[in-house]
Amino acid sequence: MVFTRNKIASILKQHGYKITPQRRAVLNVISLSRDHLTPAAIYEKIHHEHPKVGLVTVYRTLDILADLGLICEVHAGGNCRSYLMRRPSEHHHHLICSDCGAVEDFTDCDLSKLEQRLSKETSFDIEGHLLEFTGRCRDCRKRIRDDK
Repeated sequence: MVFTRNKIASILKQHGYKITPQRRAVLNVISLSRDHLTPAAIYEKIHHEHPKVGLVTVYRTLDILADLGLICEVHAGGNCRSYLMRRPSEHHHHLICSDCGAVEDFTDCDLSKLEQRLSKETSFDIEGHLLEFTGRCRDCRKRIRDDK
């Protein structure tokens, strides 16, 4: 189950944000996609129907949605990030291809013992975690083998 657009609009309002047409356009693009989208890809999809929406607006909206935990942000190396609508009941992590940037999600991750140990050892109040593995996807490994 993904956050619905109405639920997101309600959460934004609760935090004092207006539901502008520009924010609604960003939400629509993200909520309709099953892929991780870069800000540039979101901008391209929006720009056709809403030519007055700028890339800065896309970035600002993504920052707000990420800060509120409504979207999932993937750090694909350097300043490259992509976004996907967060599923409220699903905790997931990412496998990121260091060659092509493809992202695979996975959910099987029990870090509770590690979190407890780290919290005890450091007196750190852990509120959550982000786990990303980088490497080469099957297609990139095949391409490298075929190029040899």
